[in-house]
Amino acid sequence: MDRTVGGLDNGFGKGLGSGLLGVIIFSGSLPATRVAVGDFPPLFLTSARALIAALLGAVFLVALRQVKPARADLRSLMVVAVGVVVGFPLLTALALRHVTSAHSLVFIGLLPLSTALFGVLRGGERPKPVFWLFSGLGAATIAGFALLTGDGGSITGDLLMVAAILLCGLGYAEGATLSRRLGGWQVISWALLLALPAMAAVALLTRPDSWAGIGGPAWLGLAYVSIFSMLLGFVFWYRGLALGGIAGVGQLQLLQPFFGLALAALLLHEPVAWSMIAAAGVVVLCVAGAKRFA
Repeated sequence: MDRTVGGLDNGFGKGLGSGLLGVIIFSGSLPATRVAVGDFPPLFLTSARALIAALLGAVFLVALRQVKPARADLRSLMVVAVGVVVGFPLLTALALRHVTSAHSLVFIGLLPLSTALFGVLRGGERPKPVFWLFSGLGAATIAGFALLTGDGGSITGDLLMVAAILLCGLGYAEGATLSRRLGGWQVISWALLLALPAMAAVALLTRPDSWAGIGGPAWLGLAYVSIFSMLLGFVFWYRGLALGGIAGVGQLQLLQPFFGLALAALLLHEPVAWSMIAAAGVVVLCVAGAKRFA
């Protein structure tokens, strides 16, 4: 694979398609984490998913003979590791001990604002003022949807989710900037390897006392967040952000809560309220508006 995504497909359209696929993959992350954290301690779940993904990433890096990143890139890779390898998975796992997965999904609607903010601070992007209007309207729509259609929250869980969103936005923006030089899947793979020694030690120290009590759904949840959420999703997501722009493509995250709820309806046979469809329509318009003015 080419290390520089810019040499492959330039243009917002292909960045949008790649980013959308990443969002769809990420949509199952919080429901899967909610299932897994029922049997696995949050620290073990966080470290185990990173450990598994790091080993898979190492296989790809060796098999495709990727050159090691420059010393100057290590700081950015560390930021990515802190944001999306450790910070977001750990904080959401802790939050999901206090809130439902449906409640936690609302906070994902704040990710575009967080990503765009760090895209300005770390990536040097300068969206037009109207962009912030559409972005804020989309986030407010999701917040209103959650408040009107359900509860299941707590102050502790909400604060943990806010902190998770801030760290995730930082990791997304930093990784997208670095992906323009290294490539999307290479960035997340090197970041995972950077965190591997610490994650392996934590996994060993926090492993369950007995594996007999771990149910099948928890194992499936761990597998999903390890393979898809922690690695494959980033392959498409970072590529999309690098090709289409951090602020513009980042608005696709406004759709993630609704994809997550749709998956819950499909897999768990939960009813889909008319308010979800109406709110999703408003969010789609906000994404289109934000894209135009990014």
